[in-house]
Amino acid sequence: MNQLSKTEILSIGLMMFSIFFGAGNLIFPPALGQAAGSHVIPAMIGFLIAGVGLPLLGVTAIALQGGKYIELINKRTYPWFATALLVILYLTIGPVFAMPRTGAVSFEIGIRPFLSEENMLVGQGIYTFLFFALSYYLALNPNKLIDRVGKMLTPMLIVFLIILFAKAFVSPLGEILDATGSYIASPFAQGFQDGYQTMDLLASIAVGTLVVTAVRMRGVTDNRAIGKVTIVAGLISVFLMSCVYLSLGYLGATSAGVLGHSENGGQLLADAVAIFFGSAGNIILAVIIGLACLTTCCGISSGTAWFFNKLFKNRISYERLLLISLTFSFLASNLGLTQIIALAVPFLVAIYPLVIVFVLLSLFDNTIGWRESVYHWAMNITLVFAVLDGLNAAGLQIQAVSTLLTKYVPFYEISMGWVVPAILGAGIGFIISTIKGAPAEAAAKVQQ
Repeated sequence: MNQLSKTEILSIGLMMFSIFFGAGNLIFPPALGQAAGSHVIPAMIGFLIAGVGLPLLGVTAIALQGGKYIELINKRTYPWFATALLVILYLTIGPVFAMPRTGAVSFEIGIRPFLSEENMLVGQGIYTFLFFALSYYLALNPNKLIDRVGKMLTPMLIVFLIILFAKAFVSPLGEILDATGSYIASPFAQGFQDGYQTMDLLASIAVGTLVVTAVRMRGVTDNRAIGKVTIVAGLISVFLMSCVYLSLGYLGATSAGVLGHSENGGQLLADAVAIFFGSAGNIILAVIIGLACLTTCCGISSGTAWFFNKLFKNRISYERLLLISLTFSFLASNLGLTQIIALAVPFLVAIYPLVIVFVLLSLFDNTIGWRESVYHWAMNITLVFAVLDGLNAAGLQIQAVSTLLTKYVPFYEISMGWVVPAILGAGIGFIISTIKGAPAEAAAKVQQ
């Protein structure tokens, strides 16, 4: 059987939504909306392409490979490159950024509104210690509690958001003000880069196999059929994610006149909820966000510990790796949500272009798979510009190089200088592979 019922496809679409939409995703659209102001529409379009569209393409690419995407990365690039990319990826969606963010987000939205300024640091330390200690216990002793809580949380969170959005549209916080910062001159490009912060494209490589497995368990075995089901289910997820993101963006855009410019999206959301529903709304949101972040942290920490356990060939136990990653996350989370977001930007600006280019190429792997030079040239040239963009985002700009590239490379000044070079690299690789000709095995497949 290679077909699923509409109900089964819907259930997979909802599963994809619950996988990709974590509590951390709540904080970026309202912050974007507040800063983008009157330019919120082009900024949100850019954000949706990066934060929703690219993860869909990532899962689709993995589905077309039958879930064997890690093998494809090894095969089409170099073993060292694949290992380095995966290590950076798991560190990014694990203990360096995403895991600390779960503790920081749940504190910022759920606990901070109830603490005075003088008790803030102590309260944050106590809360994050308990948060990561409980995460360690749950990840160390896996049981059905996380799954059950997760299945309850997603509908609870959606219902709360629907009520919040209805209130925001019926009684807006205030007028939409003028755009600020980078959103004045290049709202689309800035929104696109803001979409990196969701980390969902990176997560799609780590969790895409789960989607493929879910489809296979329902009796679909043909890779093309799996890809078709994944795309349809993905469109369901994209629709739901887009509705949530657009509503949060509107909430943020109407908030600046009342709240001023908030330090981060978590603080903005907490303040908006307090205005709409009072302290009772903050308490409900605190419980939902706290549990959602806890289950997300457990899943991420467990997956990261297993990855490095296999990478180190069991020389370091799963339990020790789990303890190390959660201890590091505890320390990092106390930097504060604003600092975690700021530190993540250069790394995301550097790694995202590489993943984007590989995912886009892999969608056409059945056609260009034998043209290894296409992958090599595109990825190598992208790597150079991605590193330069990352250095610029970190404030380590090489002025002479930056001035030269800004003059001759399209989009370089908006940290997207990798786009045209990546296309040229793929073109060069295509020409080289055409001159060399197809290997005997590839030529035989073409003749068949």
